[in-house]
Amino acid sequence: MTAPTTRPPLPARAATTLDDLPLREDLRGEHPYGAPQLQVPVVLNVNENPYPVAPAVVAEIAAAVTEAAVGLNRYPDRDFLDLRADLARFLGEESGARLDAAQLWAANGSNEVMLHVLQAFGGPGRTCLSFAPTYSMYPEYARDTLTGWVTGRRAAPDAADPFTLDVGHAREQIAQHRPSVVLLASPNNPTGTALPLATVEAVLEAAAAVPGGAVVVVDEAYGEFRRAGTPSALELLPGHGHLAVSRTMSKAFSLAGARLGYLAAAPAFVDALRIVRLPYHLSAVTQAVARAALKHSAELLATVAELRERRDETVAWLRAQGFRAAESDANFVLFGTLPDRHAVWQGLLDRGVLIRETGPEGWLRVSIGTAAEMDAFRTALLEVTGRSDTTGEDAR
Repeated sequence: MTAPTTRPPLPARAATTLDDLPLREDLRGEHPYGAPQLQVPVVLNVNENPYPVAPAVVAEIAAAVTEAAVGLNRYPDRDFLDLRADLARFLGEESGARLDAAQLWAANGSNEVMLHVLQAFGGPGRTCLSFAPTYSMYPEYARDTLTGWVTGRRAAPDAADPFTLDVGHAREQIAQHRPSVVLLASPNNPTGTALPLATVEAVLEAAAAVPGGAVVVVDEAYGEFRRAGTPSALELLPGHGHLAVSRTMSKAFSLAGARLGYLAAAPAFVDALRIVRLPYHLSAVTQAVARAALKHSAELLATVAELRERRDETVAWLRAQGFRAAESDANFVLFGTLPDRHAVWQGLLDRGVLIRETGPEGWLRVSIGTAAEMDAFRTALLEVTGRSDTTGEDAR
């Protein structure tokens, strides 16, 4: 009988650190994305809708989740056509877009939708182009998909509005860099600037001239907050097979915790995303929550008009105090300019008000909260900057 082989003990190893691991070289020194999540009385830093879902809608969502839970031993509907049809109906009601289920795609937040786009149309040897300042996650999507990242500027140096998009410059950047993907945020984060449809059309025309063509994604994460008369890029979908328009249920719908983002495009564009998605990426629970919420879109969006009004009042109040404030079609306001924005951010935090230190140097961004939360923000900002309220009244 053969004696059992005795294996030598494995050598002892020191505790592993990130530097010990065979991390991709382009990820060394990087840090996980994330805005501060701090326990303070007033949280105005991540552009959430400050109002919770109404109890009656919560009950219907809970019932839908209970029904879905019965079948959790089975994989979810891989192509979730019912949810996609519901999203198409909603966009028809909200923006007048005539869409069907084959033109919609969804994922775990618009972040994952954008990642699908870069997985399908980006990659090694390809380039993604956008215009700064814009959403800070865009370069991370490019990095994670090994796609080259290039940014142009937004406004011309002599522009009255520093956050508009210079169409001539955009055309030049597209011609020079020949991107495979162009990302346009409208309303733009962190500036709140909405793009005229003529600007989007000009970018589409320039993108069509790129050898092999380029896709253009208009990120309308804050689209429901746009001012009356501001159109959606959804109007341009007919006849533009290289265009996609993304939305989310995280903001206006008060469903940031549900993680449901979606995109509208030509069926062939959507099919490209189906190739790169992970199997069964959208859980049965997520699908149930989203479909139940869409049945109550009117109730969930009922606070949008109030938040728009409060946003405009906040812009007016900031300007009355001597600050610069960008025109916004979103549920946040970018304001400045501050000699030491971090000191102001910290001073607000010390007073229990958390906003976002983002955007161009000297600017800060505040999400629009409840009336009480905005009162707290105004009071804290005046204290930190040593100013007195020049309006003489509450800006509500």
